Amino acid sequence: MPQGKPSQVPEDGLTTRQRRNQPLVVVHTGPGKGKSTAAFGLALRAWNQGWPVGIFQFVKSAKWRIGEETAFGVLGDSPSGGSVTWHKMGEGWSWIQRPDTEEDHARDAREGWEQIKRDLAAETYRFYVLDEFTYPIKWGWIPVEDVLETLRDRPGQQHVVITGRDADPALIEVADLVTEMTKVKHPMDRGQKGQKGIEW
Repeated sequence: MPQGKPSQVPEDGLTTRQRRNQPLVVVHTGPGKGKSTAAFGLALRAWNQGWPVGIFQFVKSAKWRIGEETAFGVLGDSPSGGSVTWHKMGEGWSWIQRPDTEEDHARDAREGWEQIKRDLAAETYRFYVLDEFTYPIKWGWIPVEDVLETLRDRPGQQHVVITGRDADPALIEVADLVTEMTKVKHPMDRGQKGQKGIEW
């Protein structure tokens, strides 16, 4: 895409503006770091446009202090930009598996997905981040067919960004933009744990 120009333009009868302003499904997947970080970067752009932003975290514990949550809380309360609503589901269940809790986590994930479906139907937000959403799909807690149908039939100009490893091939197929993060090097390779300001 030299100079931001598409390599081909379909003969679909749409004007350049109509084609440009279509809602997107974006997937950030792969084993590398930066999937959520990239999604939050897009959310910043959406906020700057004055769009209402909904962020739904499916894996990170409600007890964890996520740096972006604090920043978006400040931005959402400011007179500039759009509103920001932050939702957390579950207890950090991809990383902290407690015995006899899987069903509760599955229920929480399903409830979160049902809320997203209601918000999409009502066009509550213009921009959605479904953070770590690939995991409840992978674990069979949320049927991928339901996700695909809901995304396909969403009304209006709602952009949806989904993050997480091991994105379902069917989700990748229907997405408009897919980026796979690959790891080349990581501090954990030399025994260094995550640190504030970098991981949170």
